[in-house]
Amino acid sequence: MGLSGVSPLSLLLILFIILALFGTNKLKNIGSDLGSAIKSFRKAMNDDDKPDDKDGRN
Repeated sequence: MGLSGVSPLSLLLILFIILALFGTNKLKNIGSDLGSAIKSFRKAMNDDDKPDDKDGRN
């Protein structure tokens, strides 16, 4: 048994069902959209840490 009683065979079956429902193109689009959202979020978090002007005030 693997993660919390889920066998590797069950995980493969779930993955196969997801691929059958959505298709590989849809999953690739979802993955790229999620990646760009995470990248934008990280950039926004890093931009908040930087001061707005030369004096170090926000």
